[in-house]
Amino acid sequence: MSKEVLAVVEIMANEKGVEKEIIFDAIETALATATRRSHDDEIDARVEINRITGDYRTFRRWEVIADDVYIEDHVGWYIRHMDAVDEKADAQVGEFLEEEIESIDFGRIGAQTAKQVIIQKVREAERKKVVEVYEKRVGEILTGQVKRIDRGDVILDMGDNVDAVVPRSELVGRETFRMGDRVRAYLQLVEFRPRGPQLIMSRACNEMLIELFKIEVPEISDDLIDIMSAARDVGYRAKIAVRANDPRLDPIGACVGMRGGRVQAVTNELNGERIDIIMWDSNDAQFVINAMAPAEVTQIMVDEDKHTMDLAVEDESLSQAIGKNGQNIRLASELTGWELNVMTQTDMASKHELESKDQIDIFVNSLDVDEEMAEVLVAEGFTSIEEVAYVPAAEMLEIDGFDEDIVTELKQRAKDALLTMAIAEEEKQALAEPDQDLIDLDGMDLEMAKKLASKGVKSQEDLAELGTDEVLEILEIDEEKAAALIMTARAPWFE
Repeated sequence: MSKEVLAVVEIMANEKGVEKEIIFDAIETALATATRRSHDDEIDARVEINRITGDYRTFRRWEVIADDVYIEDHVGWYIRHMDAVDEKADAQVGEFLEEEIESIDFGRIGAQTAKQVIIQKVREAERKKVVEVYEKRVGEILTGQVKRIDRGDVILDMGDNVDAVVPRSELVGRETFRMGDRVRAYLQLVEFRPRGPQLIMSRACNEMLIELFKIEVPEISDDLIDIMSAARDVGYRAKIAVRANDPRLDPIGACVGMRGGRVQAVTNELNGERIDIIMWDSNDAQFVINAMAPAEVTQIMVDEDKHTMDLAVEDESLSQAIGKNGQNIRLASELTGWELNVMTQTDMASKHELESKDQIDIFVNSLDVDEEMAEVLVAEGFTSIEEVAYVPAAEMLEIDGFDEDIVTELKQRAKDALLTMAIAEEEKQALAEPDQDLIDLDGMDLEMAKKLASKGVKSQEDLAELGTDEVLEILEIDEEKAAALIMTARAPWFE
C-alpha cells in the first residue's frame, strides 16, 4: 500500500496547491482515526508514515496521568503514573507510552474517511495561506468585485476564493454598489470567522484618504511630500495637512495637480467628498490658522495647559468659520489636535476682558499690589503667581517702569503667597477624612486610609488613578502590596 499512499499525496498536493507534508499529516490522522474506530474507540492510536517509501507503522499509545486523576471516558487511552514507571522508569505525567500494533489496510479505511480528513487539513492550510498573504498587505488599498450585499455590508470577491467585507459603517456617505462592480477599499485587518479568515476593509477611514493621495501624487510616494494628518466628515468634506521636504516644492500645488486633476481623482473615488489641502506648520497657532481656511482668523489666544485655542473672526465670517453643522471647526480641530473655540472679535474682547479682570483681582489680592501694577503684569502676559515667582528677573526688568527693587519685591511676595497657599492646602489635607469606600477596600486599614487622605487621596477612585511609586511615597508598604491595592481600587473600571 506504500505506493498508493505516495500516489494520493502527489495527486492531492498538486490539485490543492498545498505542501505534501500537510497531506501526509492528513493521511496519518485518517489512519489513526480509522484504527481507533476499528477498536470501538477503546484505544488511542498514532500513525507514522515514511515520507520517502510510503510505508507506515501504527502505535497504540497511553497518556501518563497522575495517580489521583479520575477518568470517566476513554479509559484505555490513559495509564496512571505508578503503572507507567513499570514500563518506563523515567516516565513523566503528560508524556505518552507507545507500543507498535498491526496497521490497518490503507485501502480498507475507505476513501471517504481519508477524504474528509484531508479536505479539512487542506482547508486549514488554505486559510493559513490567506492569512499569511493578506496580513502583509494590511494598510494597503485593495480592489475587489462586489459579490453580494448583506444587510448593507458589501461583500467583495478578492479572487482565489477569498472574501472581504466593507461594513455599512465604513462606506462613504450613501454610496451604493451593484453586483459585479469593482470597489477599492483600505485593508484594516484580517479577522478569523467560523468559516475562515475574513478581510475587514474600509472606505471611510482617514487612512483611505491618505493612501489615495499616495497613489495619485508621486511626490508623496517618493517622500518629497509628507501628509502630516487628515480629518474627514465622510462623504461630504475632508482636510489634509501637507508639508514639503524639498523647499523648492509647492506641496499644495502638487496635491491639487494640473487643473485640479489629482485631487479630483481622489474626490471622484470618494463619492464626491470635497477635500481641503492645508499647509502644515510647526507653529501650532499658524497651523490652526491654516486649518480654518477658508475662514480668516483675525485673533488667536492659546492656552497650552488646557490644549485649547480661542479664535476670533469677523462677525460676518462666523458662520463660515463654524461651517455647516459645525463641520469646518470640527475638522480643523481633528486635523490639528487642538480643541478650538471660534467666536466673533467682539466676543473675544469681552472674554479677554473678563479673564483679565479675574487675573488682576488675583494679583491684587495675592501680591498686595494696586490695580495699576496688576494690569501691567496681565498686559505683559503673566497669568499666574508661579510665573511672577519663577520667571527670570531679567525678563521682568524689560518691563517699562520696573527696576531691580520692584522686581525683587514682586518675586518675593509671589513666593510668600505660594508658600502660604501650600501651607493652607497641607492643613486642609491633614484634616481630610477618607471616604468610606477607601476605608472598606480589601487590604486597607484606617491608618493607611488616613495617610492617603492627608495627601489628597480620599476615595477609592483617587487611589485607582495613582501609580505604584506614588503610593509608596505615601505608605510604608512593599511594592507588591501597593500594586495589589491599586488593582483592587481599579476593579470597578474592569467591571
